[in-house]
Amino acid sequence: MSDADIQNYLETEADDFLEELFELLSIPSISTDEAYAGEVERCAEWLADHLREIGVETVEIHSTDGHPIVYAETLTGSEEAPTLLLYGHYDVQPPEPLDEWKSPPFEPEVRDGKIFARGATDDKGQFFAHLKSVEAWLATRGELPVNLKMVIEGEEEVGSEHLTEWVEDHSDKLAADALLISDSSMFAPGIPSITYGLRGLAYLEISVRGPDHDLHSGLFGGAVPNPINELARIISQLHDDDGRVTVPGFYDDVRPIEPEEREDFAELPFDEEAFFVETGAPALKGEKGFSTLERLWARPTLDCNGIWGGYTAPGAKTVLPSTAHAKLSCRLVPDQDADVIADKVEKWLRELADEAVEVDVSVHHGGPPVITDRDNPIVDAATRALSKVWDRDAVFTRGGGTIPIVATFSRVLEIPTVLMGFGLEDDRLHSPNEKFNVENFYAGIRVSHQLWQELAPS
Repeated sequence: MSDADIQNYLETEADDFLEELFELLSIPSISTDEAYAGEVERCAEWLADHLREIGVETVEIHSTDGHPIVYAETLTGSEEAPTLLLYGHYDVQPPEPLDEWKSPPFEPEVRDGKIFARGATDDKGQFFAHLKSVEAWLATRGELPVNLKMVIEGEEEVGSEHLTEWVEDHSDKLAADALLISDSSMFAPGIPSITYGLRGLAYLEISVRGPDHDLHSGLFGGAVPNPINELARIISQLHDDDGRVTVPGFYDDVRPIEPEEREDFAELPFDEEAFFVETGAPALKGEKGFSTLERLWARPTLDCNGIWGGYTAPGAKTVLPSTAHAKLSCRLVPDQDADVIADKVEKWLRELADEAVEVDVSVHHGGPPVITDRDNPIVDAATRALSKVWDRDAVFTRGGGTIPIVATFSRVLEIPTVLMGFGLEDDRLHSPNEKFNVENFYAGIRVSHQLWQELAPS
């Protein structure tokens, strides 16, 4: 079947697509800051209205105890047509530090062929590409060749706290053959990718308490415990000289990297020097015995994400602080359990602490790792769609990040996940000057269009 009418629509409406994406990006839907709760809700309403405008008949906004979930569906009525569940998130990270942005984070603009705005690639630009292909099909054909259900949430950046319960409560509504997500990166510019694995996450916070108030370091220094010193000592013992995590039992359930996977990783055109330059670090460092890609994709980690305490304002203040704090995250691999790892880390932190201080450990959000079988028809279809649009073979990769809800969908709906990202590793997710290549936005629309064709019943 010729798709000239759809291709023509995609070309003639391209400028409007970009303008509409700019409207979406201009909404500061920062889920982690309650001061922006109204903007998050406004973003959900904008999306619902937009879905209706492009011809999607069933569009619902579901309230939660947190931020709203947008649900929509467009069904063919054909029993032969496969059903896909498209997931995305419209919430974004806080934009700080603001002074490092070259243009305001919620005033999107194109520079050097790149869209700069908070949420440009994480994840507004990526899921919006799918909505534009849906629009093209509905505008020209009246329906898609597949059944499509859409869940676009507003709490991904805060751990999808209320989505898990919502998915469990609406499992019948969400029944599908596969989950489709574009919230990941291509392996490299011009190299389309299917991500078949994601690391999980366990996130903790530790507080070390000494005296019940700040003390003069001249009068008390050397005679009472300094929480900052004690916290630093604890953190320094979380890794050995080979870069391995010292938490007892941390590696007990780690699934080894299969020999064929190691071969696949080694054959990828990975530019380690460019990766090194992108980090801005003086050198690369990690667990001994593994390559950089293996460390990023298939090995677990424990990192200190923040540390504070005592006097940090300009000038000097000779004080022994009463408390010191740190945030810690563990990236997990199959078959590690986030709750089990959090428990082991908490016990080890307490064991490392000196009896002269008190330690509080709290566990924040987390999520299990996910891995998908590469040998299934929908993954094959996605691979073909990517390869045709980019005119080169798509590659298979694993991701170092975490999308906690993927595991929830997998567990509740028992369906495979297709992670098909259009972003790039240097898109500065969660950092100032987040970007999304204009070329990749339009390519994402074409890939989405091609995917519906690949999945259409013959």
